[in-house]
Amino acid sequence: MGETLTDEEKATIARRFIAHAPPGEFNEVFNDVRTLLNDDALVRRSVSKAFAEYNRDQYIPTKVQGVEEECLITDANDLSDSRFYDPRTRQSFKFDHLRREASEYQPHTSDEQSEPWRSTFEKELTEYIKERYTYGACTVIGGSDADTITLAAFIESHKFEPKNFWNGRWRSKWSLAFTKGQTECELTGLIKAQVHYFEDGNVQLVSSKDITETIQLQDETTTAKEIIRIIRQSEDSYQQAVNENYQVMSDSTFKALRRQLPITKAKIDWTKITAYKIGSELKNA
Repeated sequence: MGETLTDEEKATIARRFIAHAPPGEFNEVFNDVRTLLNDDALVRRSVSKAFAEYNRDQYIPTKVQGVEEECLITDANDLSDSRFYDPRTRQSFKFDHLRREASEYQPHTSDEQSEPWRSTFEKELTEYIKERYTYGACTVIGGSDADTITLAAFIESHKFEPKNFWNGRWRSKWSLAFTKGQTECELTGLIKAQVHYFEDGNVQLVSSKDITETIQLQDETTTAKEIIRIIRQSEDSYQQAVNENYQVMSDSTFKALRRQLPITKAKIDWTKITAYKIGSELKNA
């Protein structure tokens, strides 16, 4: 007989299922996990933590009061105890990781030293998102430690087409740190793309690319525009590389997976097969 799993082992397996849920299919995966565990108390006790980890990792967007733009749920704006803050509106909120709703708003004080750089970067990035993404959102986090200013920008865009058997999400994070008087610094980025196609099959694209560039530091506006230029260039190059890779796979890789000849090692003469079929039909007539 098979070995019985402990509750902790079941919860560990369930958390892995949830962590790898494809974009737009979290609820379906959660319902399946709930059915498999058949123990709502175990779900609440052990699996609910995975909801928060998934939402932060996926940069889930949420509506906040007072603005049209959405705020992204990330590690950078996590205040603990399911509270997050939106630097755009200077307010914090309680976030329900299962319903994905914000509530219990409170004022939140921004870091004043980094705020001029953060808000200028946020303005330029918001315009970029509106230009490039139909369903996009961004959040820019600023902070400082002594004379060092840090900025982290998060981008999320998704499109869910379950009726057409596919869902996808695009994410990227861009970070930099510099001190007063510094003339250049390093900008690091991480782009991630995930697409799930499930018509008569189950195929996923999970891809990522690290970016490192050196930027010149000037005033807030000029620096922000330079960062946006690099983001635009990097995302375009990554998109083009993915497209070219799939074209190569279509032209060569997938063809190599097909059997070139039947098991008999001889090509099928379809003309003869048609003649045999006609002769058989006439014989039986």
